[in-house]
Amino acid sequence: MTKWLSADEQQSWRSLITAWTLLNHQLNLDLQSQHGLTIADYEILVCLSECEGKRLRMSELAEVTLASRSRLSHQVGRLEATGLVARAECAEDRRGSFAVLTDAGWQALANSAPTHVTGVRTHVLDVLSKSEFKALGEACRKIATAIGQESD
Repeated sequence: MTKWLSADEQQSWRSLITAWTLLNHQLNLDLQSQHGLTIADYEILVCLSECEGKRLRMSELAEVTLASRSRLSHQVGRLEATGLVARAECAEDRRGSFAVLTDAGWQALANSAPTHVTGVRTHVLDVLSKSEFKALGEACRKIATAIGQESD
């Protein structure tokens, strides 16, 4: 039997969805209008910048970014066409390949990071108190952990 949401639960749930949708849209708009990057592009560049050798197997990058392999391949293809990412063969496994952050990709990330951080600060950190932001982070970790355990 379905346990339906109460009116208060429904209101909170819809507020969460609205806030996430608006935040993601605004951060994406900021990056696109000022740097020609989508939020998905930015996430890929950040992930690669944090890896040893600024490279990661495509399958691992898909996992980290929560993207399907085909969607990630398309996204990396777009970044490759603009010179921000390159693909490299995997010597141990000819079927696998790496996504590699190029110097131009590193520069694009360095140029766009202040825009992204300013957006996060303006639309989230400046709106919430420190304790609210900490609680939000803890709540999101709990949700992510629970979903991660369900998918194992």
